[in-house]
Order: sequence, then structure tokens, then C-alpha cells
Amino acid sequence: MKKKLSDVAEFAGVSEGTVRRALNGNPAVAPATRERVLRALDVMGLPRPATAEVERSPLVGVVVPDLRNPVFPAFAEAIAGRLNKRGLIPVLCTRTSDGVSEANYIKMLLKQNIGGIVFIGSSYADAGPEQGRALKDRKVPMVLVNPADENEGSVRISADDADAVIQSLTHLTWVGHQRVGLLIGPAGHVPSARKLAAFAAFWKAREVPSQDWMPLVGHALFSLEGGAAAAVRLVRDGATAIVCGSDELALGAIRGVRRLGLDVPRDVSVTGFDDSVFMVAVDPPLTTCQQPVARMADAAVEALAQQMQGQQIAPGVTLFQTQLLLRGSTGRPPAGAIQ
Repeated sequence: MKKKLSDVAEFAGVSEGTVRRALNGNPAVAPATRERVLRALDVMGLPRPATAEVERSPLVGVVVPDLRNPVFPAFAEAIAGRLNKRGLIPVLCTRTSDGVSEANYIKMLLKQNIGGIVFIGSSYADAGPEQGRALKDRKVPMVLVNPADENEGSVRISADDADAVIQSLTHLTWVGHQRVGLLIGPAGHVPSARKLAAFAAFWKAREVPSQDWMPLVGHALFSLEGGAAAAVRLVRDGATAIVCGSDELALGAIRGVRRLGLDVPRDVSVTGFDDSVFMVAVDPPLTTCQQPVARMADAAVEALAQQMQGQQIAPGVTLFQTQLLLRGSTGRPPAGAIQ
């Protein structure tokens, strides 16, 4: 085969390395160069690789639900930089206020015979049934980062939501809190469901009856106002600390606590999730579980690149552990609090 590779390379006027990359479907090979290699195979009577049947663009869609949540731009920036280093061109796709949706972007990307797609905080299901089927039918390489739903047949990169909740609860109970609330996203949001399952398991392991902790679970839309409204209810139900499913919800929770004339952390402690930009600079600095954005971006781009090169990647989820960063938004429960 080595001799055949050298013959193909000589005929096409390229190096053997370029021939290998072209045959493996490496998107970094220019289309004109790849066509010369394929034409050389035809002339020499050698079979074209199966991956040569579909010419994919080096464009890679980076799909995010919105750019208001600071963790989404952080992931998008990290992934875009890593795609660029591989000779791939990231195309940012996000919902807009004038009605452009994920489905609109996917439709446009499919017209370009997109090389692959990274979904951040969403999934191909958000693109609608028609576009979702088109992505599957065309076998477009895809990786989902922190998807909002199960997507069991896809390659998924996720933060370990359960471990993050355990870290926060362990810290809060160690400093004395027993009435701890959980503020997460809407029902059906998979990362929130994993956090709720961990919350329940934590109290069950300590033989706390479900009727004691279940009233301290709040669901809200991922927004400041949603977090504020839910936090008011949790505090009125006796929570002296609140574990939040995102930094945005945590900032909303702090706002809600202050609406009640209370102080964070003197009266109520609050933890977040993400370690979004500027969380160290808010008042008070937010105790939060930091997602390993760089390592998760590395894994996502590597998995996508392997698929784009024709390799089969088994579907499944790879979990990355978070790190609880202790800052000024947590402390001991107030003296005289009912525990």
C-alpha cells in the first residue's frame, strides 16, 4: 500500500501525508486538492473511500440558545478557537429577537453541506422535527455540550450536575445549614433533573424525610426575575440557604432575598453553578461550582473532529467534574434559625 500511496501522491502532485488526510476526509484539505487525489485513484483503478461520496464543508455550526447566559459565550469562544486551530470555520448560530431560530440556522447550514455541528445547552431537537431528521439522515457529525434533553443516541459532553449539588450541600450543611433549598430550571430540563435527583439522594442518605426537603425545591425559567420570584418563596418556606442551578438563577435569588429585606450571606446563603465571568466581582462574590470549560471544549472538538474524519464514535455522555469555589455569598445560618 505504501507504494500505491506514493504513486497516488506523485500523480496528484502532493505529499503522501496529504493523500492520507484526503482519504480520511480531513476537512483541512482543500477541496481542489482532495479532488486531485480522488481523480488519481480513479486513473490508477483504486477504489475511492466511502467518505469520498460526501464532500463536507469545513464550516462547523456552533449552536447556542441565546447569548444572555454568560456561560454560553464562554463555551462558544472556547470551541471556536479550537475549531480554528484545526482549520475549521465556526459559524455562530443563536436565536434572535426578530424570530430567527435554531431551525432557520440548521436549514441554512444544511444547504452548505455543513461539516459538523456543536450544540451548546441545546440539541438538534430544538431545530424542529424536519431539520432534526435531515441532520440524522445526512449523518452530520454532531456533539452536544450540556444538552437540555437526553439525546441518548448522540455524543454528549456534560458537567457532572449531581456532583456539583453534592459539593454545595456538603459545604452548606458543614457550616450549619439544615433547611437548604434547591432552585433549578423547568421540569423536563435534564441537567436540572440530575441536580434534583442528587438533592433527593443527599437527604435520603441522611434519613431526612421527603416531606422535609421537597417543599424546598423551586423551579424557574433561567432568568434573574425567575430566580428572584422562586427564592422569595423558598425563603418564606424556611430556607436559610439556596443551591441554584445556574449563576443567573443565583443572582436572581440574591435579588429576591434582598426584596425581603434580608442580607446575603448573613440571613440566607446562595450558591451558583457555572462560574460565569464577573461572578467574582458581584456583591457579594458568588460561591459557585465552576464548569471546566476548557477541558470540555477540548473533548467536544476532538469528538467532532474524529467524526468528521470518518471515525465511528460510540454515543454516550462524558461527565466532567466541577469545582466548588468558596466566596462571599455563603456563611453560617443566622442565629436562632429553625433547623
